[in-house]
This record gives sequence, C-alpha cells and structure tokens, in this order.
Amino acid sequence: MTDRPVLPPVLEQARRLVALGVAERAGFDGDDFLARAAALAGPEDDERLLVVDPTLAPPSALAPLMRLPAHDVDGAKEGFVVVDMTDVDRFAPLPEVSVPTGPLYVVTGLDRGDDYANRTPNETLPELLAAGRTPLLLHEAITWALQTPQVVAPNRCYMAIGSRIRKADGTLDARTPAVWISAGTGRDGAARKGAPKVGWCWAGNRHTWLGIASAQGRAGGSAASSAG
Repeated sequence: MTDRPVLPPVLEQARRLVALGVAERAGFDGDDFLARAAALAGPEDDERLLVVDPTLAPPSALAPLMRLPAHDVDGAKEGFVVVDMTDVDRFAPLPEVSVPTGPLYVVTGLDRGDDYANRTPNETLPELLAAGRTPLLLHEAITWALQTPQVVAPNRCYMAIGSRIRKADGTLDARTPAVWISAGTGRDGAARKGAPKVGWCWAGNRHTWLGIASAQGRAGGSAASSAG
C-alpha cells in the first residue's frame, strides 16, 4: 500500500473547509458545519477524510482551491480543471460505488494507488472490488489534496476511477478523471506550470506517473458503510 501523508483530525479538516469557503458554498454557516463534522469524527486513531456532497460543492468549485505544498497558500498557483473538461461536474459514481446519503460523509483507508501505476482503470477496477476496496471519486480525490497537498507529488499523482459519465445510450464515457501537476504545456499554458490540475485519461490507457486511488470504505452519520 502507498505511503501517504497523515490526514489531520476531522474537526481540523472541517475548519480548513470553512476557511476555504467550502462550507459556505455548501450552504452551511461555520458552527453548523463544524457540528456536523464532529458527529463524523470517530475515534482519535481512526483516520478519516471529511467530504462534502458534490451536489453542494462540485469538483469545479473545489479544484481552484488546490495548492501544492511547496508554496504559501496566498502565493501559490491555484488548481484548475483542464479546458476540455467542461463537463467535470457530470462525473458521477459507478454503480459499484456506494456513497452515504447526506451533506457530509467520511472516507476511510485512503491509498494513492502507486502500486497500480502503469495499469489501466479498466483492468484495475475489478481487482480493487475483489480486494474489498472502493475506487476514489473525483470530489474525494480533490478534497484529499485540499487537506494534505503533499499527496499530489511529482510523478506520484492519481486517478479517481470511481467517477465516470454515463452517455445517453447507457454506455460509459471512455474518460476517467485524475489529479496531477501541470507541465505548463499545450492548452494549460506556461503560466500554469507546476499548478495542481484536474484532468482526464482514457480508461484503457496506462500512465507510469498516475496511481489509481482507492479507499477501504465510506461512512455517513453514525453507521459506517461497507467497502464499495
């Protein structure tokens, strides 16, 4: 399993989301948001990522808040969504992925998936599910970067293959979303070199520098969901 930065406690994560304006975007005042987060905190040694329902705080709103750890937040290059991903907020959980209902939930047992680098999403998804794990969703992947920016590292970035777009005919769009660092080439523009970005990869392609992120499970309220 991938070595990864340790997440702050859930309440500390909640305070950061308040400071970033995510709570307000989701329709909460600060005190209410913190109270809801406290109910999801769990035991002190139970590491959890606090996540806001993407209908309240979608990926397009979260991505610009990303920063890389080498910079001070006020001076860092902000994150962005690639220009040919105007439908970023349409990426939704695969049927195999169960998500708790409610405005807030937590994700447990995060893994960046370095061991799955140079593997395709298509071949990796069945392996993750067979191992009792669940692929990360796009809004979860971005939120992880908001809380521990160092998880987005040069040549060690990650895909969120649990999120896909289903086309009108019922088939899946061939793209899978990912979080990585811009090289400042092409339509990204030189000014964005070194900025964290949300982009996409073909589900049948391999990338040596992109792992496939997953989690042990998700929990909402007082009851934890099973993996998936």
